[in-house]
Amino acid sequence: MTSPTTPSVRVRFCPSPTGNPHVGLVRTALFNWAFARHHGGTMVFRIEDTDAARDSEESYTALLDSLRWLGLDWDEGPEVGGPHAPYRQSQRMDLYADVARRLREAGRAYPCYCTTAELDERREAARSAGKHSGYDGHCRDLSAERVAAYEAEGRTPIIRFRMPDERITFTDLVRGELTFAPEHVSDYGIVRANGAPLYTLVNPVDDALMEITHVLRGEDLLSSTPRQIALYAALAEIGVGSGHTPAFGHLPYVMGEGNKKLSKRDPESSLNLYRERGFLPEGLLNYLSLLGWSIAEDRDIFSVQEMVEAFEIGDVNANPARFDLKKAEAINAVHLRELPQAAFVEACAPWLAAPYAPWKPEAFDRAAFEELAPLAQTRLTVLSDITVNVDFLFLDAPVEDEKSWQKAMKPGAEQVLAAARDRLAEADWSSAESLKEAVQTAGEAHGLKLGKAQAPVRVAVTGRTVGLPLFESLVVLGRERTLARVEAALVRLAG
Repeated sequence: MTSPTTPSVRVRFCPSPTGNPHVGLVRTALFNWAFARHHGGTMVFRIEDTDAARDSEESYTALLDSLRWLGLDWDEGPEVGGPHAPYRQSQRMDLYADVARRLREAGRAYPCYCTTAELDERREAARSAGKHSGYDGHCRDLSAERVAAYEAEGRTPIIRFRMPDERITFTDLVRGELTFAPEHVSDYGIVRANGAPLYTLVNPVDDALMEITHVLRGEDLLSSTPRQIALYAALAEIGVGSGHTPAFGHLPYVMGEGNKKLSKRDPESSLNLYRERGFLPEGLLNYLSLLGWSIAEDRDIFSVQEMVEAFEIGDVNANPARFDLKKAEAINAVHLRELPQAAFVEACAPWLAAPYAPWKPEAFDRAAFEELAPLAQTRLTVLSDITVNVDFLFLDAPVEDEKSWQKAMKPGAEQVLAAARDRLAEADWSSAESLKEAVQTAGEAHGLKLGKAQAPVRVAVTGRTVGLPLFESLVVLGRERTLARVEAALVRLAG
């Protein structure tokens, strides 16, 4: 195994800029990044944007922004440059065309004139006969006359790579030794009929030219690996790259509900969801690292740096990993609690202003918020929860939550609330304990314990049945505003 100080490790992360970033994609980026950083290697960020119909500049920008937010930096790639630029495949088309030409000249690729209908018919016949339904090599050795006939019909060929008629064996860094028989790995397309190169060509070509040593990618791409290994050998023959074949490690599926692979259609798959809810990058990365890897059997919480120090691709579990939103939230909550208070206050800032905050900008009192921040920090799961926890402090009146009102303002609540008002009016407002004693005494006079007695007070003041510790919150809100809200609630009850 390469030692942590060896600079020879070169990995790549090469997403397509389509749609919003997916948490499974981020997990792949994280494992590549951690592996490179652990071994003192190089992280190459490459954009697979050869499909003009699906790729978008908006998605490209979102990808870069997401990686920056997560702190997953790269050593070569867009905006950084490097010795193998450009790093966007759409800017390397001439290179791919030249490689495809050279593969044809060397006899390692050939034109295929089969129509879709012909392919489907032959595949169905193979399936009916119980045979492998991959490409049957129909155009492998066409005569010049047959080629001329096809072209006279106006057929435009794709280019297929000629697979060797031999078993391909390799050692997967996650799954161990794997062997693929030639009858299960048929010749495959590398260039479309319109001349556009396919993923099956461009990624191996770029890996060879960029001297990638390790390819860590999703399990869904495992079936294409023997094809790529054969292509690396062909590229070496024609002088493309150094002749080195990367080591492969195929990461386990991330599963969602119902034992199905988490897809882009699943709401919980979108990275934007976690960013908008206020996950910390450290919390989210901590959880995503557990989707197939662990730092120790009895430890779930660790920093990104601790992951880098411990990460080895051989420790990744080959079994599918289930995405558990509740666990992700619990881990994020721990990271929130571990923030220094000043860092927590700054992290909350986006959710204390428009468009999240329901109060007027001038109503926000930073000093008052900083008083409550330590109480909030121990209770939040995600940063966006801060808004509903402190809105009572900056709104002119508490939120109107009818369910909370009905739950707290049961028969007898008016008498308890009136008694609490009178006691609170005489209490020491510099002490949360004094306010607690006032409400507790008011409740006891009506046969209620503190929990029952404080419920109508909480709803009168904050509008909700749950929130930050009540009496510490009242100290920050102040005597005048608290009593005014209790009085307003009594008027409403009387009405």
